[in-house]
Amino acid sequence: MLRLLRSLSKKEQVLIAAVSQHLEPPDLSRVRKLLKQRKVKLFYETLGISDKFFSTQEYPQLDPQEGLDDEMKKWVRLINKKIRADVEEKAFAAFAKIAKETIPLFIAPDIVGLDTIKQAAALQLFSTERFHILLLGDPGTGKTDIIRSAAQLAPISAFGLGSGATKAGLSMTYKGGKAEPGLLPLADQGLCAIDELNLMKEADRAALYNAMEKGFVSYHKAGKNDTMDARISVLATGNPKGDRFVGRVVDVLRSQLPFDSALLTRFHLVFLVRKPDIKRFLEITKRIVTSDIPKRPNDSAFVKNYISYARDLNVEFPSSFEKQVVAFARSLKEREKQFIVEISPRIVVGIIKLAKASARMELRDKVTIQDLNSVFRIVEESLVVKKD
Repeated sequence: MLRLLRSLSKKEQVLIAAVSQHLEPPDLSRVRKLLKQRKVKLFYETLGISDKFFSTQEYPQLDPQEGLDDEMKKWVRLINKKIRADVEEKAFAAFAKIAKETIPLFIAPDIVGLDTIKQAAALQLFSTERFHILLLGDPGTGKTDIIRSAAQLAPISAFGLGSGATKAGLSMTYKGGKAEPGLLPLADQGLCAIDELNLMKEADRAALYNAMEKGFVSYHKAGKNDTMDARISVLATGNPKGDRFVGRVVDVLRSQLPFDSALLTRFHLVFLVRKPDIKRFLEITKRIVTSDIPKRPNDSAFVKNYISYARDLNVEFPSSFEKQVVAFARSLKEREKQFIVEISPRIVVGIIKLAKASARMELRDKVTIQDLNSVFRIVEESLVVKKD
């Protein structure tokens, strides 16, 4: 009781003032009481992320001292989590201003170029609706690095080969009377990154279709009938027939596609990835410099938490943008012969989903014309076959 009457030291007063920025009066009063009784100490923790993300790195935490009972220790842990969450929320709000330019830098940072693909993959992480991207192209162009690093940033993800690394393959199987999930259900409610999808077994094709469109996979063998949720977005790579694309003419390129239209049209974006010519190679060589944002070990974890936080945001797509979307879709359909893939309704649906993801990436609850225009650019660049 005597300790409750003592005055806080100047250092303790400074720390209490810092705590007051994050707690409601009842919790703050309790912390003050515990501090006076010397049942807790206050210290500073740091987020440990890049200063460009958030300038205020330090935040107060409570350290339980000897004599504090288990119930109060549990309360202290909750308070520490509450303070940390409040600090992170402020950091997220600050990061939202640079998220669009920064997050693609975390996608295959060692691969120079392929900026539009990295932007699309970054946006896909913010889509709360199923959104599918396919990277088709030559080996050694960085496709695998892109899908692997995107999977590492996704709050929920699975990465594997199209051929399936286990007996469960992409779908599911039964082992010892127990259902064993394949790659697709392992990524339920997240990102499924599939490398070399062209090696997919025929038995997995129906499962992939179901997961991409309906959000589940099923098993019907040896008297077993079962389903598993696979509510996923797919980010996949594929090599052309013959392993490498030859030529630049659209019809010639189409003849080398490893998939039929039934599968291709299930993707909202299909990118053609080619080995760079000499001119492009020299441009890439000039850009092999360190990123302008020095990354710290905690940065990737922070971005991953930011994505998880942003995905809880509901985003409105204004009906006033209907004319722009229809006009853009009409323009694409009229030029369909210039593209290697068919312009299907899924591309239009994908535009709306990606525009919402663009707003969500910056923690906004409404799509703007800037979101729409940036998505139009990404879709256009995914379709155009470079002739030079």
